Amino acid sequence: MYGYPKAHQNRIHGSDKSIRKARVNLLKAAGLNFLLLQILFLGLFCYIFGAIWQQSSHIHNLNVLFVDYDGSVLGTAVRDAYKTLQGKNFPTLQELTSERFPTPGDVKEAICRTKYWGAIYTSPGASERLANALPGGVAADTYNRSDVLTFVWNEARYSTIMDPDIQGTLTTLSSTAHLAYSAFNGTGALQILNSTDPAAISVFTNPWQLTSVNLQETSQGSRLIYNTLVIILILIQEFFYLGTINGLYAAFKIYAKLYPHRIIVYRNCISLAYTFCGSLCVTGAIWAFRGDWDVNSNQFGLTWAVLWLFAHLNFLWLDVFTIWTPPQYVPMLLITWIIFNVSSILVPFELSPGFYRWSYAMPAHEVFQTLIHIWSKGCNPQIYYALPTLFVLELVGLLLGVVGVYRRCHYAVVVEEAADAAFRDRVAVALATEKRLAAEKRQRIVEGGSEDIIEEEKREEEELEDVIREEDKSLQRKHTKVAEDCRYGPAFPLAFNNDPSDSSVNSTSQGA
Repeated sequence: MYGYPKAHQNRIHGSDKSIRKARVNLLKAAGLNFLLLQILFLGLFCYIFGAIWQQSSHIHNLNVLFVDYDGSVLGTAVRDAYKTLQGKNFPTLQELTSERFPTPGDVKEAICRTKYWGAIYTSPGASERLANALPGGVAADTYNRSDVLTFVWNEARYSTIMDPDIQGTLTTLSSTAHLAYSAFNGTGALQILNSTDPAAISVFTNPWQLTSVNLQETSQGSRLIYNTLVIILILIQEFFYLGTINGLYAAFKIYAKLYPHRIIVYRNCISLAYTFCGSLCVTGAIWAFRGDWDVNSNQFGLTWAVLWLFAHLNFLWLDVFTIWTPPQYVPMLLITWIIFNVSSILVPFELSPGFYRWSYAMPAHEVFQTLIHIWSKGCNPQIYYALPTLFVLELVGLLLGVVGVYRRCHYAVVVEEAADAAFRDRVAVALATEKRLAAEKRQRIVEGGSEDIIEEEKREEEELEDVIREEDKSLQRKHTKVAEDCRYGPAFPLAFNNDPSDSSVNSTSQGA
C-alpha cells in the first residue's frame, strides 16, 4: 500500500526468536478469551431459548373462565367442545357458577384484575331464543347471533401471546361447540325447523357468532417490540452515556479535585436529566407510531414517568456493576444484563419453565407490568409489587453508587500520588545516571584519547537510553498494579472536548 510507506519499516520475521514469547502469550490470551466468550454466548443463547422452550405445551397454564348464564344446551355444547380440545396445548377452562359472577360486568372485572387470562360465557336465555327462531317468523327475523356466546380478553397484556393463545383458542372452542351442538341437538332442531323460511334456515346453519369484548385493543405493528427492542435500546442508551460521563470525569480529573458529595450530586443531576429526556424520546416514539391505538395524554405522562424511573434505575445499576467489575468483563456483563431483562418479559411466566420465575426481580419485568397497567387503563393490577420493586432497586442503586463515588475518589488520589512518585523516581534515576556518566567522561578526558571519547559518548547515550527505558517499564508495571484497583467504569473518547490541558489526552486510558 503506497499510502502507508512505513507499514513495512523496522519489522521482524515471524520465526524470529525475539517474537516467539510474545506470540505464545498472544495465542494463549486469544484462546482463553475465545473460550470464555463462546461459553458466555452459548449460555446466553441457551438461557433465552429456554425461556420459550416448548411454549405451546405450557398453554394449559393459561386459565380461562367459563360462566354458563344460559344453563341449557349451549352450555353443554361448550363443555363437550372443551372435552374434545382439552390438553397441554389448550388453555384450562375453569367453569364457575353465575352466583359467583352474577353479571357479565363481573366477568369483565375478573379479567381486568388479571384473575384469568380470558373468559367466555353464554348469554341468558340464548338457547330459548335459538329454539324460538327455528320455526321462523318474527323470532327468526330479529334473532341476534352476537348475543349468544361472548369472550372477554385484554389484548394489551402480552398482545403477541393473547392473539393466538387466547383469541385463537377461544375461536376454536366456539367452532367446536357449534359442531357439538349440531351433533346432539341437530335432529331436534330439524324437527321444528321451518324449511321455507330463509331466516330460520340461516339461524340453523349459523346459530351464533362469537362476540369479542377486548378491554384494550392493541393491534398496532409496533407492539411487537415493546417487550424486546424498546427495552434493549433503553439499556444500551444508558450504558453509552455512562461511558461518556466516565470519560468526562476522567478527562478533567474530577475525582481527584472535587469533594465526593459534590460529585454525587452532579452525577445524579446529569443522569436524571439525561434519562428524563431519553424517556421522553422513547415515549414520544411509541406515541408517534401508535396508529389507532386508544391511549390518551394521561397515559402518555404515566408512561414517560415509568420509563424515566426504569432508565435511571438501569443507569445506576450499570454504574454499580462497572465500579467493581474488571474492565475486560464489562461488555460481558452488559450483554448478560440485557438478556436477563429481556427474557423476563418475552412471554408470561405461565408459558416458561418454573426456573424463570426468579426474573420477578428484574427491572424490565416490573416496568413492563406497570406499562400494561397504564395502557389498559388499570386492567393489570400488578403495581402492588412492581412499583415497590422498582423503587427499592432505585434506592439500592443510589446507595451503592454513593459508595462507588467515594471509592473512585480514593483511588483517583492514589493514582495521582503514584504518578507523582513515578515521575520523581524517573527524574532521580536519570540524574544519577547522568552524573555517573559525566564523572566517567571527565576521567577519560584527563586520561586522553579523542577517538575513545567519541565512542564512549555514544555508549553513554545508549546506556542512558537503556536506563530510562528500563525505568519506564518498571513504572509502567507499578502503574498497572495501581490501575487494577482504580476502576472508573467504561469510558469512551469524547466527540467534543475543548479541554486544552494535557489531561484530556489520557481520558480513555484513565477510564478504561
